[in-house]
Amino acid sequence: MNPLALAPATLLGLIWLASPALPVGGFSYSEALEAAVDAGLADGEPQAGAWLLDQLQLSLARGDLAVLAQAVDGWAQADAARIAALDRWMLCTRESAEFVLQTEQMGRSLLEWLKLQHPDAPAAFAGLAPSYPVAFAFAAARAGAAPREACLAYAFGWAENMVAAAVKAVPLGQSAGQRMLQRLAQAIPAAVEQAIAVPAGAQQAFAPMLAILSARHETQYSRLFRS
Repeated sequence: MNPLALAPATLLGLIWLASPALPVGGFSYSEALEAAVDAGLADGEPQAGAWLLDQLQLSLARGDLAVLAQAVDGWAQADAARIAALDRWMLCTRESAEFVLQTEQMGRSLLEWLKLQHPDAPAAFAGLAPSYPVAFAFAAARAGAAPREACLAYAFGWAENMVAAAVKAVPLGQSAGQRMLQRLAQAIPAAVEQAIAVPAGAQQAFAPMLAILSARHETQYSRLFRS
């Protein structure tokens, strides 16, 4: 679907969900990027940009975005069993304590925000943690978004947060950050198409270096971010 064909309320809802101003705390996480900088693996604009592109294509497209796409359908169909299974998968595949903290904290914070618009949200999430992608899928489905549009919004929101983390952690100037964001924005549509093509139950979570660096970050001597 052409995003321009979305109903105005749906488009605005997705822009709102992708906004760094959404009060879910995404700005406080670097998803191991800070540890990669400390290890000398992402200590410049080209290296940090390549790191984030790899994370988008090898981790998000195969895992988080694939779960999000399936969860949007699950919420639209009121398939509680499917939603619960996707939520469990997300939590079980967070390899470090920091990654578990991030997805649970952002999921809870998004649920708190959702209560303002959807008073029935707590009942819908009964028995769930919930993980952030599953909570985001609920918000996107309620806004009337299809899986593709929901994934585009999620991926761009992720990209903005990660670029902001890179600007602080490397550190980089604002122009460098915008160049990195442009590279990610150009790669996001293909990553989303890859994600929505993943069959149910075939999503993957295999990024060993990301997991190792996240675990190292837990005891990193000096750090700005929670992950």
